[in-house]
Amino acid sequence: MTAVGSPSPRVAPATQTLHATAALLPRRSDYAQLGRTWRQDLVAGVTVGIVALPLALAFGVSSGVGAEAGLITAIVAGFVAAVFGGSHVQVSGPTGAMVVVLAPIVATHGVGAVALLSLGAGVVLVALGASRLGRAVAYIPWPVVEGFTLGIGVIIFLQQVPLAVSADVAPGHNTAAAAAEALASSPWPRAGASVAVVVLVAAVMLLVPRLHRALPASLIAILVASAAVAVLGLDVERIGELPTSLPAPALPALDLATAPDLAGPALAIAALAAIESLLSARVASGLTGPEGRTTGTYNPDRELVGQGLASIAAGLFGGMPATGAIARTAVNVRSGARTRLAAVVHALVLLGVVYLAAQLVGQIPLAALAGVLMVTAARMVSLRTARSILGSTRHDALAFVLTAIITVSFDLIVAIQIGLVAAALLTLRQFAKLGTVRREPIAGPAHDGDEHIAVFRLDGLMFFGAAERILHELASVEGVEVVVLRLSQLRYLDATGAQALVEVIRTLEARGITVLLKGVQEQHLELVRRVGVIAELRHHKHLFDSLEDAVEHARSHVRRAREATGA
Repeated sequence: MTAVGSPSPRVAPATQTLHATAALLPRRSDYAQLGRTWRQDLVAGVTVGIVALPLALAFGVSSGVGAEAGLITAIVAGFVAAVFGGSHVQVSGPTGAMVVVLAPIVATHGVGAVALLSLGAGVVLVALGASRLGRAVAYIPWPVVEGFTLGIGVIIFLQQVPLAVSADVAPGHNTAAAAAEALASSPWPRAGASVAVVVLVAAVMLLVPRLHRALPASLIAILVASAAVAVLGLDVERIGELPTSLPAPALPALDLATAPDLAGPALAIAALAAIESLLSARVASGLTGPEGRTTGTYNPDRELVGQGLASIAAGLFGGMPATGAIARTAVNVRSGARTRLAAVVHALVLLGVVYLAAQLVGQIPLAALAGVLMVTAARMVSLRTARSILGSTRHDALAFVLTAIITVSFDLIVAIQIGLVAAALLTLRQFAKLGTVRREPIAGPAHDGDEHIAVFRLDGLMFFGAAERILHELASVEGVEVVVLRLSQLRYLDATGAQALVEVIRTLEARGITVLLKGVQEQHLELVRRVGVIAELRHHKHLFDSLEDAVEHARSHVRRAREATGA
C-alpha cells in the first residue's frame, strides 16, 4: 500500500501499453446494463433492421456495387462494428457519404476494386485508432461539417435521377452533369412509370410519419410501390437476383499493376469513414431515448478501430466500406437501445432477410430505392441550420458555402480539405485581430523629456497571423528616443511573433532608438532567448520586470542624451 503523501508508483511502459490496448477491445462492461435493458434492445434492433433494409439496398445500388454488396455490408460491418466499436448505440453500414466517394471509383476502377479498397481503408482506420487520433474530429468546425452534409445530400439526390427516369447513364465524377444527361436522354414513356414510382414512394414516406412516428416509413413505401408495380404490371427495372446465403469470406484479388492507383482512394475512404463515424458517435452520445436519458460517452479511438475492423470484414465478404450511420443510430436510440445488443440484432434481422426473403426483396423496383434515397437526401438538408450559419459570422458562412459547393462540384475529400483550410485561414484572421498594440501614456507626474519616450502595450496573441501587422505599427514610430515594450499582457507568442520582435528591435535600434522590454512572461522567456530577441537589445540589462523601473531607465537615457548634446 502506498503511504499517504508518498509519490504514486510509476507505471511501467509495458503496463501502460497493455492498458491502452485493452481500452480498444471489447469488455464485459459493454453489456453491464443488458440484464435490465435486453427487451428494449431487442425491440430497437428489430426496428433499426427494418429501417436499414431499404437503405442498405439503395446505397449498394447507388454506389455501383449492387444491392447484394449493400446488404452484405449492413450485416457483416453492422455486426463487427457493434461488437468492437466505441459507441454502445452506434449502427454502422453503407451510407450516403460513402456512396458519393465510391461511385466515381467504381466507374474508374470497376466493382472488383471495392472489396480491396474496403480492406485497405479498414487497415488505415485501425492504425488511426491505435495511434490515438480519434479525438481529432473535434477540431472540424461546425460550418465545414454542415457544408459537407449539405453537399452530400445534393449529390445523393442527383445520383438517383438516372434511376428515377430509367436512363442508362454511366456514373461519372460530376453527378450534376450525369443527372442533366439522364434527364435529356430518358426513354419516354417508359420513364413515366419510374417517375410515378418515385413520386409514390416520396408521398408515402412523407405521409406515414403523420399517422405514427414509430412506423418504418421507408419500408412501407417500398412495399406499397412494389405492390403497385406488380398489380399494374409496370415496366420498371427490378433489383434482380440476390444471394440466399452469405458468401464465404475470401481475400480480394490484388493486381500489383493497379494497386498504387488505389492507395489514394483508400486513404480518402478511410478519412471519410473516420470523420463520418466519429461525428455520428458524437451526435449519438447526446441523443435522448424514450426515458429522456442520454446514451453516455463513447471512445473515439476504439470507434475507429471498430469501424476499421468492420470495413475489413465487409471487404472479405465482398461488401463495401462502412461507416457509422447517424440516421439509423438515431432510430436505434429513440427506439430505446441502451447496449450493443440492439445493433447486433439489427444485423441479425438483415441476415434473416438474406436467408428467408431474398427472392421477394429481388422484386423491389430500383425506382423505389431511388425514391427512398431522394427523400433521405432532402431530409439531410436542414434549412434551419443553413440559416443559422449564414446568419452567424461572415467567415463561418463562407466556409459553409465553400465546402458545400466544392463537395457538389469536385470531390468529397477535397471539399473537406479545402473547407478546413478555408475555416482555418478565416479563423486565424479573426485570431490575428486579438493581437493588438497600442501606445500608452506614461503613468504618474510628467517629467521633462517624456515626449521622447513611447510605451507600447502588446495584448492578446502575437503569432504568425498577427506579427506582420504589429511589426508595421511598432516600426513606424517617429520622434522618440526610447521605446518601452510591455509584454506582460501577451497571452500567446510563437516563433514568428518572437522573430517579429527581433525585427522591431533591430529596426528601431538601427535608427538610434533604444528598446526596453518589460514583463516577458516565464513561459515566453526561453522562446525569446532562443529566437534572439534579448540578443538584439543594446544591453542585456534592458529587460525589466517593473514598468516603473523601465520608465525610469528610459528617462535616464533621455537625460544622458540631452547632456551629451548640451540641450
